[in-house]
Amino acid sequence: MIVLHTADWHLGQRFISGHERTDEHRYFLEWLVAVVRAQRVEVLIIAGDVFDTGSPSNQALELYYSFLLNMRGTGCRDIVVVGGNHDSPATLNAPARLLRHLRVHVVGCVPECFDDQVLVLDDADGKPGLVVCAVPFLRDRDVRLSVPGESAEEREARIKQGIADHYARVAEIERVWQLKDLGLPVLATGHLYAAGAAPSDSERTIHVGNLGQVTADHFPTIFDYVALGHLHRPQRVGGREHIRYSGSPIPLSFSEVDHPKEILLLDFAAGKLHGIEALPVPGTRRLARFHGALDEVLASLTSYDNAGFLLPAWVDVEVRSELTQLEVAEQLLKTIEQLDRQHIEVLARRHFRLVTLRALGEEATDEPLTPSLDDFTEREVFERRLADEPEASRPELLGAFDELLEWMRDERS
Repeated sequence: MIVLHTADWHLGQRFISGHERTDEHRYFLEWLVAVVRAQRVEVLIIAGDVFDTGSPSNQALELYYSFLLNMRGTGCRDIVVVGGNHDSPATLNAPARLLRHLRVHVVGCVPECFDDQVLVLDDADGKPGLVVCAVPFLRDRDVRLSVPGESAEEREARIKQGIADHYARVAEIERVWQLKDLGLPVLATGHLYAAGAAPSDSERTIHVGNLGQVTADHFPTIFDYVALGHLHRPQRVGGREHIRYSGSPIPLSFSEVDHPKEILLLDFAAGKLHGIEALPVPGTRRLARFHGALDEVLASLTSYDNAGFLLPAWVDVEVRSELTQLEVAEQLLKTIEQLDRQHIEVLARRHFRLVTLRALGEEATDEPLTPSLDDFTEREVFERRLADEPEASRPELLGAFDELLEWMRDERS
């Protein structure tokens, strides 16, 4: 059986200054349909974060449902969609009963009946061919009960153990191990942060500041493959070939400019995983960073070559100069106005003025001014505020702050 693993589409994402990614997502989804048809994919796994927000735009919803409709003509028998931390369980689950008739299986959150996370998908002969343990993003309420007065370390241990217990409980469902004994492969999904994995700055922290991260050993050995989402860089977990993040199909922040983008093609035969092939996703828009001295940045902007990309590049500019902000802005704007907007567009620009603070007789050293508040996340601002608090109380305060952030995000979803 041929299975395709993808995740973290973030349909409806708005980039800096509200720039939409609709065209990029449309090109990706059209390409994905063609790949499914060409590779004769039988099962498609989408491991969370289908949408970028809990209230996706009409355009994002249109992309999603059009894709599901277009998949009907590919020969793919089943599509499995699990919710991520950006997704609203209600939004994903609302059409679940209707989509089931199209063999689209949606698990937006942990279902009331725990066993409903287990799906048995038929092979080409109409016989059971693959067991999917469709585990969505596990929210705090799914894995632990609040304990008044617990420390940050105790909270971390409880979350980590709760996630591990959830997967162990899924693996112990009678239908799972019985079909495994009969020779069927078992695939599990997840949307979480695994220890040792490399995140970018576009993933929200999930669980208490990523303290809920699990290790490869937390996944039961009954799973022949674990299809993960949440981290946008394709990678293995703990060096295990069968525990993988597919990554996002398009770069979602400037921190991902050098990340490869791919989807993973899985080949199951004789009840085992026989092969994994990474299929590179063709980029339609490039994100670029030009950081450095003013002359270097201006030269990079004017000489940039966008050949091979359908859409204009989006660029992040950071200038470090002894000139004033006004002087830098004048030269930057003059260059930007001469750029071909069909070729390259500057979305973000920052200026760090280099100043010299020294006593008489000391050599000059250049240090940038302190970045503005906009350069920090909520968590980073709170961490700086904690510098004035006793060191012993900082972990507890930070843990409480992270939990509050997670609660607020859940409420918005």
